[in-house]
Formats: sequence, C-alpha cells, structure tokens
Amino acid sequence: MLDKIKIGNRYIGEGEKTFIVAELSANHLQDYGRAEQIVYAAKEAGADAVKLQTYTADTITLDCDNEYFQITQGTIWDGTTCHKLFSEAYTPWEWQPKLMKLANDLGMECFSSPFDFTAVDFMEEMKMPAYKVASFEIRDIPLIRKIAGLGKPIILATGIAYLEDIERAVKTCREAGNEQIILLKCTSTYPTPYEDMNIRVIPNMAEVFDCMTGLSDHSMGSSVAVASVALGARMVEKHLTLSRADGGPDGAFSIEPAEFKQMVDEIRIVEKALGKVTYELTDKQEKSREEGRSLFVVKDIKAGELFTEENMRSIRPAFGIAPMYYDEVLGKKAKTDIERGTPLDWKHIDLG
Repeated sequence: MLDKIKIGNRYIGEGEKTFIVAELSANHLQDYGRAEQIVYAAKEAGADAVKLQTYTADTITLDCDNEYFQITQGTIWDGTTCHKLFSEAYTPWEWQPKLMKLANDLGMECFSSPFDFTAVDFMEEMKMPAYKVASFEIRDIPLIRKIAGLGKPIILATGIAYLEDIERAVKTCREAGNEQIILLKCTSTYPTPYEDMNIRVIPNMAEVFDCMTGLSDHSMGSSVAVASVALGARMVEKHLTLSRADGGPDGAFSIEPAEFKQMVDEIRIVEKALGKVTYELTDKQEKSREEGRSLFVVKDIKAGELFTEENMRSIRPAFGIAPMYYDEVLGKKAKTDIERGTPLDWKHIDLG
C-alpha cells in the first residue's frame, strides 16, 4: 500500500488529515449560481475538495421508456425513467471548468466521476487531478482501464460491488501500472439506514486489497462519517446541498452546510484524539500522577512503633511510597517519630 497519494496539492494517507470531499451531485438544481453557492459553502464548511459528476443523459443511458429503463428498485427515484432522472440530475459540462477554477481559487481541489470515455477525455482537457469511479460503474472494466492508464489517483466506490467485483477493478488498475487506488466503502441505498453501513469493512478492505480506504456516505447526519475516521478512513465523501427543503434528485440524502461543518469539525477532533500508539505520559499527565495514591501516616507514630493498618493507609495524594509496598512496610518499625499527615518515606522505616 502506498503511504500517501497526492490529489492536486494535497496528500492523503499516513500522517495527513482526512481528505473531506463535498459532492455537488444534482444539488445545483440546474442553476449555475446555486452550484457556485455550494462550492462557496463547501469552502466555509472546511471541505478539502469538491466533486462533480460528468455525464449527460445520453452518455449514461438511453432515451427509452420500456420496462428496462423504468426505475422500480424501491428507491427515492421510483416512478420515472433513467433518461428523465439523468436529464434532471446532470451537471452541464460547460459549468465544470468554471466550477473547478472557483474551487481551486478557494484553495480546494476539484475532480469528478466520469461515466463514459468522452467524459474521461473531457476531464483530461480540464487537467483534473483524480478520477472517481461511481459505485454503479465499478463493473465497467474498460472504463476503469482507461482511467487507470492515465496514471492519476483513482477512487473506486464499492456500493454495489461483490468481493470479486472489487478484486477485478483493483486488478485492472494494477495491470495498468496504477497503484494510486483508494477504495471507498459505500452502501448504495439513498439515504442509507445506519444498520446497513457496515463500516467495519473499511479496515478489512485496506488489509485485503492493500489499498488506502475511505467512506462514501449516504447516511443522514455526521456520526457514521466521524466513526469511519476512527476505523482508518483516509477520505470521506458526503453530498452537500444548500437546503434539503429545496428538493432535487439527491436532496433527501444530502447534508446542509452547517451539518457539513459540524462533520468536519468532529472529524478534526477525532484525528487529534486518535494520536499515536504510545504509553508515554504528557507533562500534564506526569503532574497528575501527584494526585494518585501513596502511603501516608494517618496517626502519630513514635520511634520503634510498628506500622499497622490503623496508623498507615494508602490514600491520595502520591507524595509517599507507592501503595504496592504496603504489605512490605506493614509490621516494620518506625525509625523516628512521625507526625500524622506525613507521606511515608523509606527513611522512616527500619528495614533491618
């Protein structure tokens, strides 16, 4: 596995912050001004990148109303046809260079999901720094082969993939000489019930495929995305809309700017908390050890008197002998007079 993968000016991987992607999808509602607003909102919310989708209704499906093109899979889009849905959802290609420039000017990266060869060629003209293969395209090996051959990072969503589908896609990338692979755990139901997320797959997928892994999240809220980072997700992708109430094909499972910002903030907190594997103590922890337990004299003791359960106890704070020596001290004689409240020291004890 590569330790790091570079997308544009940002590194993803070991020692780097989680790469957080705002998916524009269809949330522009065919309004370019709204698309720009979402890019600005992504920046304000702390996203590292904006992702687009590059297709037209005619490049992704066929304008046909027979039974095969009716959407009837129990989705939020049931009742329409593929062509009608994608005619509403697509992002006009002439917008995309402008949106990419805006994202770059704001300090974010911008890349897209192509859905056919013409989209890949168009993205190459824009010099996009990475390619995302959508869940429903993971079985399109010729498309993956073409993308992988460009030598840029390739992000594979696994939402409808069996294990063998992932194996085939990863193998195709590697046969093309491309090791810059990021696998995204994804569940292609919209929105995704929490019990169907199975994000424990994220570290397992990293181990099985020796790839960097992340999450493409269609669940509501930020909890799943935040938890995925604790499990090793290096990239988190989430759909962003200005307001779910505005509707649109993807509005129902998108999050709003304030929610996106909360997610980013919580991920950054988790990153700090994860830290590293260490049993060393911080300076503050070292100081806090003084508030631990130790052996104290709790009744005045005369020289020659025995240490007993009545005149010696393990109490806080920790300025005396460690409590693990309690049994060793018990029954020994005091060398000197000792006043109540004195932390016990070896100099007080006759060890002869």
